Amino acid sequence: MRDTHPELSVVVPMYDEEEVLPIFFERMHPLLDGLGITYELLVVDDGSRDRTAALLLDAAKDWPQLRVVRLLRNSGHQAAQSAGFRRARGQYVVTIDADLQDPPEIISEFLHAVREQDVDVVYGVRSDRSSDSWAKRTSARLYYRLMCRLVGKDIPFDAADFRLVTRRVVDAVNALPDDGRVFRLVIPWLGFPSAEVKYVRAERAAGTTKYSVSKMVRLAFDSVTAFSAAPLRLATWLGLLGGGMSGLFVVGALVIKLTGRSIPGWTSTVLAVSVIGAIQLLCLGLLGEYVARLFQSSQRRPQFLVGYDSLTDHGHQEPVHESTPSKR
Repeated sequence: MRDTHPELSVVVPMYDEEEVLPIFFERMHPLLDGLGITYELLVVDDGSRDRTAALLLDAAKDWPQLRVVRLLRNSGHQAAQSAGFRRARGQYVVTIDADLQDPPEIISEFLHAVREQDVDVVYGVRSDRSSDSWAKRTSARLYYRLMCRLVGKDIPFDAADFRLVTRRVVDAVNALPDDGRVFRLVIPWLGFPSAEVKYVRAERAAGTTKYSVSKMVRLAFDSVTAFSAAPLRLATWLGLLGGGMSGLFVVGALVIKLTGRSIPGWTSTVLAVSVIGAIQLLCLGLLGEYVARLFQSSQRRPQFLVGYDSLTDHGHQEPVHESTPSKR
């Protein structure tokens, strides 16, 4: 019989991970059994198109602690984490990806740190990024520096979504009205006491990454627009800069006209139109990002829909609405 309130919940978002699942099971099963505490392995299938769901349900027959939650459609990595947070029952909740780049063996160190240091969050922080390309290392560092400025909190560098949090952090996150939350920013922003455990990230165990460049860019935009109005202020400053430059052009044109050296030409006109036009388009784009978020919020659509939970549905699949939309 399954524990009503296991001590540990391990939340794993998955999307088209059939290739890595045999290795994932081989490492996770003995590891979690060896921790000596009650646990549940809560896998959120984010609308996979391959045999991921079938392999998970088959494995759950012989692994009582394996809990499968299936979303009706692909909702994204952060939405899948939100589904896991809402359904997790453990006193401690660990989030980890299925690709095994973040070594699950570190979970025992997380548990040791949270107990010994009396903290609510333990971040897994990469101690070495040499396996990444120069472009990825540079973009990651720029991202975290920018987020620290915008969020106004110290965000652990090289810490993504591999972490342990206590039940009171889970409850605080679930109580937030935001639907499009970015966990690597929300959790530091809450301000709970934290610790870090450093580790070396491995290569993907099997399969290919599902985090394309476009998804990473989208995550960066969501991070900025969800946590700060700074881009709107940037638009204001760019507008002032454009106005100042226009004024200089006018003064220059008048000086040339008064000195009688004006020559009909198109260079200054093209330059002025190009600069001001570029600034206007940038400002409109920034405003559009915020308007889009307000529009999505006004539609009151749930962030995700759960179609099946092996803990409660027992083979009967019906959509369950989750994640109350923000009332903004």
